[in-house]
Amino acid sequence: MSQDSERPDTSEGKSGASEDNQQDNRNNSEQSVRKKIRQNTPSPSRHQTPQASPPQFVSVEELMETAKGVTNMVLAHEIVVNGGFQIKPAELPENSLEKRVRDIVHKAFWDCLEAQLKEDPPSYDHAIKLVGEIKETLLSFLLPGHTRLKNQITEALDLELIKQEAENGVLDISKLAEFIIGMMGTLCAPARDEEVKKLKDIHEIVPLFRAIFSVLDLMKMDMANFAVTSIRPHLMQQSVEYERKKFQELYEKQPNSLDFVVEWLQEAADDLGSRAVSSMDDGAASASSAPVLCPVAVQNHAYLKLLKWDHLQKPFPETVLMDQSRFQEMQLELDQLILIGAVLLVVFNAAGPSLSGLPAFTDNLKMVIKVLLTGLHFPSFNLSEALAVVSEKICAEVNSCLSQHGFTPFTAEKETALKGQIQALENPSNTVCKLIDSRIQSFLESYLASGHQKSLPAIPGGLGPIQRELEEIAVKYVRLVNYNKLVFSPYYDAVLNKVLNKEPAS
Repeated sequence: MSQDSERPDTSEGKSGASEDNQQDNRNNSEQSVRKKIRQNTPSPSRHQTPQASPPQFVSVEELMETAKGVTNMVLAHEIVVNGGFQIKPAELPENSLEKRVRDIVHKAFWDCLEAQLKEDPPSYDHAIKLVGEIKETLLSFLLPGHTRLKNQITEALDLELIKQEAENGVLDISKLAEFIIGMMGTLCAPARDEEVKKLKDIHEIVPLFRAIFSVLDLMKMDMANFAVTSIRPHLMQQSVEYERKKFQELYEKQPNSLDFVVEWLQEAADDLGSRAVSSMDDGAASASSAPVLCPVAVQNHAYLKLLKWDHLQKPFPETVLMDQSRFQEMQLELDQLILIGAVLLVVFNAAGPSLSGLPAFTDNLKMVIKVLLTGLHFPSFNLSEALAVVSEKICAEVNSCLSQHGFTPFTAEKETALKGQIQALENPSNTVCKLIDSRIQSFLESYLASGHQKSLPAIPGGLGPIQRELEEIAVKYVRLVNYNKLVFSPYYDAVLNKVLNKEPAS
């Protein structure tokens, strides 16, 4: 039972649980908006791209209104895209000023309540107010059809009657608490049964009220998450139009909100153009035979570039900014998968077909490699040492498996050669790593080009051992890309029309 959720004022209902989460999102959104405003001035380093609009100055009210719009758009997007989205209670940092102030205020409130109850005769003013808040909270949990429960709560927690009983000295707080706990047990989710049951073991009035409010806060959280789950199917139907509308409102207030999108698509077009020219025969290439680029191909190539993004040095395009963490997570997963695939390709080339057809052995090797490469992207991670350990472990596993299946184990010379090949994968320009990376990119590009077809394209040669992991990433990636296309395709079409036709920017 979280102590952070203990608070005397719970009259805000279940909306209070979501406000903390929205406030965090709003703070992040305000920072993003302020950053965009600082970047309004055109950069002299941008060449062959439309220049940014002139600097603009906005009021605090306009800034807050824009931030609120961004917050709502981010929240709706998160609910739709993240199937596991849940509202969680805000955890204040230990020893923070906010936490200390909150704890002091709460302690003062409960001390005051305890002092009132110890008076002779007892004063029930605070206690009756708390009962009123509990009543409103219990009523907020009811659905329109819960008429009988509503009548029970209204009759048992009739504040006027309770005040009269208190004035006449016949108020039975324990009886009220017993009804409240029983009603909480009726309305709570099964996951809260244990917390509600523990309330029956508390006999002191003040600790009991504190515990009741703590469990009610948990029930509010459950109710809010149930509401999110319920609205998700309906929200998905409207989310594309909603996000596009919110972004348009932001774009009208901040006309430079597509600057990085223009750079992103321009770079993708330049990459494909250079690739097309280099693939043409020298005799056929001329200034008048510039390659004609397909807008869809440019757009798909731009999405692939997001999986190779330098997040520390390059600003992320505005239209995919809400999903930057997801693209970055997939980028890290692919980086690790490239290394795992390269190690497995080296091992199976050395071992031959005798081991490559053993799924259990392949899964075991993948698990070993993945564990030893944990933390690959941390600055402190030593890839050279990790691959040395991987090579030792792999050789031991290979020899053990060869012996179990009646094959001759590797000789010392072959072990040394295999270890050397594995440790050579530390170099990003290693031929095997580049081959695996290239085939993964080709697979993802084929999947993107297939549109909304449900079937996955064929796995390129050499990627069989990592097929399951690659397909899981590909499904997440393409689903995210297709949703982004649905929302922002009008903006991409307009930008690509200017980029590919060399039209001047407005």
